[in-house]
Amino acid sequence: MQYQTVLKILGVLLIIFSVTHLTPLLVSLIYSDGNSVPFMVSFSVTLLTGLMMWAPVRRSKRDLRYRDGFLVVVLFWTVLATFGALPFLFSSHHSLSVTDAFFESMSGLTTTGGTILTNLDTLPQSTLYYRQQLQWLGGMGIVVLAVAIMPMLGIGGMQLYRAETPGPMKDSKLTPRITESAKALWYIYLGLTIMCVLAYWAAGMSLFDAICHAFSTVAIGGFSTHDASLGYFDSAAIETVAMLFMLIASANFSLHFLAWRHKSILPYLRDSEYRFFLVILMLAAIIVIAALMSQDLYSSNAIAARQGLFHLISVVTTTGFTSSGFAWWPGALPVLLILLSFMGGCAGSTAGGMKVMRIQLMYKQGRKEIVRLVHPNAVLSIKTGGQVISDKVISGVTAFFSMYILCFAFTGFALSAAGLDWITAFSAAAACLNNLGPGLAEVANNYAEINDTAKWILSFAMLLGRLELFTLLVLFTTTFWRD
Repeated sequence: MQYQTVLKILGVLLIIFSVTHLTPLLVSLIYSDGNSVPFMVSFSVTLLTGLMMWAPVRRSKRDLRYRDGFLVVVLFWTVLATFGALPFLFSSHHSLSVTDAFFESMSGLTTTGGTILTNLDTLPQSTLYYRQQLQWLGGMGIVVLAVAIMPMLGIGGMQLYRAETPGPMKDSKLTPRITESAKALWYIYLGLTIMCVLAYWAAGMSLFDAICHAFSTVAIGGFSTHDASLGYFDSAAIETVAMLFMLIASANFSLHFLAWRHKSILPYLRDSEYRFFLVILMLAAIIVIAALMSQDLYSSNAIAARQGLFHLISVVTTTGFTSSGFAWWPGALPVLLILLSFMGGCAGSTAGGMKVMRIQLMYKQGRKEIVRLVHPNAVLSIKTGGQVISDKVISGVTAFFSMYILCFAFTGFALSAAGLDWITAFSAAAACLNNLGPGLAEVANNYAEINDTAKWILSFAMLLGRLELFTLLVLFTTTFWRD
C-alpha cells in the first residue's frame, strides 16, 4: 500500500475542495445574507488541513496501485463529507449537531437528496446555494475532476478512475488517455448544466433558483431551495424541463460524448440499455397514470398524468424532486415507485440504484436459464448491443445484485432495531442506498425527526450506494490489507 501517495492525493483533493467554499462565500456577499463567516472559516480549515497532509509527502512520485485507488476514493468521500459539514456547523442561522451536519453533507455529496433541514425558504441564499453545489460536485464525482490534473503532479489516475466510475463495465474509456476521458466527462457535465440553467430560467425560475435546481437536476440529486421542492413553482413548464434533463442525466455519459462528436441522436437510439430504460419507464407510466386517473385524486386527468409522469421519472432516475408528493398516493403506487428506484439510471450516469444494465443482464440471465430447462444441451449466450457478454461480467453482476439486496435487508433491519417503524425503516434504507432521497412515512418529506443512530446508519448506506458496494466493502476484507 502506497500510503505516502494516498496521503498526497488526499491533501491535493482537500486543497481543491477548499476552493469550492469561496463560491458560496461570494453568494453570501452578493446577497448580504450575513452568512459569510462560516464559509471563510471552512475554507481556511480545509485548505490548511490539505496543505498539512500534502507538504510532508509532496516529493513522493510513486504511482497508485489498483488497491490504493479504492482506499483513496473511500477516504476522500468520507473526509470530504466531514469537511463539507463545516459550513453547516459554523452557521448561526441553523443549529445543527455534528450528526445532522454530516448527514446533510453526505446526502449532498452522494446526490441522495435526503435532508434534515426545514424552513428552507427562510435560510440564507449562501447556504441554499452551498447544498446544491455539494450535489453538483458529487454528481460526476470530484475525484474524476482531480484525475484530470494528477498527471501534472506525477500521480497516475487510472486506478482512481476505475474505483470511482459507476457501472459494471468500467474498463471502457471515452478517449485513449484517462486524463482526456475525465476532461470530456466534465465538459459534457458542465455543458448540460448550463443548458439546464437556461431552460429553467426561460421556464420562469429566477436566475438563482435556475442555477441551484440545474445543479441538482444534472447531478440527479434532488435538493431544492424550497420546502415544497418543485411544487413551490406549480409550473408545468418547469416540471417539463426537469423531466427532460433528468432523462438526459440518467443516460450513460458516453452516449452524450458520442452524440456530440457525431452531431447525431443515433447513439441514444442504438443503445440497448437506454432503450430498455425507456421501455420500463413507459410501461410504468401507463400503470401509474391509469391508477391515478381511476382514483380521481387530482382535479383533472391532465394534472394526474403530469404528476404521475413527473414523480415516476424523478424516482426512477433517483433524483428525488417532488411537486405534490407521492407518499400519500393510495394502494401500492408509493411502493412501486420505491421498488423502481432500485433500477436507477444507466451505467455511467449520475443516477443511483443498481443501474439499468445490471437489471437488463439479470433479466437476460433469467430468461436464458428458463430456455435451458427446455433445451438443456443448447449453447446459449447473453448479448447486449450486439456484443456477447462474458461469463465474468455476468458473475459479477449476479454477485452485485445479491449483495445489494443483502445490504438493503441488513440496513432496513438495523434501522428497525434503531427504533424506526418498518415502513420508515425499509423505505429509508431503499431511498439512501439507491441515493434517491425521499422515502415513506416519517421520511417522506425530510429526515429531521429520526434519531441520530438511524442517521449514521443511513449516512453509511448513502456512501455504500454511491460507491456501488464493492468499492467500500472491499476495505472490510482481510485480503485487501495483505501485502
